[in-house]
Amino acid sequence: MTEFLAQLAATDRDALTALGHHRSLPKGAYLIAEGARSGPVFAVLSGHVKVFSVTDRGAEVVLAVRGPGALLGELAAVDDEPRAASVTALEPVEVLAIPVETFRAYLTGHPDVTLLLMRTITARLRDADRKRVEFGSHDAVGRVARRLVELAERFGEPDGSEIRITVPFTQDELAGWVGASREAVVKALRILRGRGHVTTQRRTVVIRDLEALRRRAGPL
Repeated sequence: MTEFLAQLAATDRDALTALGHHRSLPKGAYLIAEGARSGPVFAVLSGHVKVFSVTDRGAEVVLAVRGPGALLGELAAVDDEPRAASVTALEPVEVLAIPVETFRAYLTGHPDVTLLLMRTITARLRDADRKRVEFGSHDAVGRVARRLVELAERFGEPDGSEIRITVPFTQDELAGWVGASREAVVKALRILRGRGHVTTQRRTVVIRDLEALRRRAGPL
């Protein structure tokens, strides 16, 4: 999925950038708090963030990982409802903060961007639907394989015949993303390592055989 800013025409991107304020945030900083009723729209300029929700029992459910070019908080800007999820920085990030009313006025004057925003929201809804199907149709190893394929395709750094994923997520966060326990994720990674699909280091995963990993991930 190509992120929002990368899909904008240069003139539209420059106009949007001129409306915002640059912020540098440390690892762990909150950009958005679930349930909040106000706050700006953010565009990620560098670094990665996680989008998550917390269940009634206090468990963290990771909904997505976003990187440079991603738009955050756009749903609340469109429907004026409370924030649907929280967003925190996985590492130091640079973001563009755009006041909601300013963002809405920008959309009014840029209909092509409004259409692109609709497509972005639709793509995220389809992705969420696919992930819900995964929970009932794939085991933990398959779900972990799917998330690693997604990270490799979106954020992977080619390194010869391998792909290095340096997005700094923990095993607990990966567990929250695939809907499994930490123990199940540890076991899944051990299985994938044993088959030669991946190697793991602290906060780094190296994909050694992407096609084999795709096969293990399986179809929906």
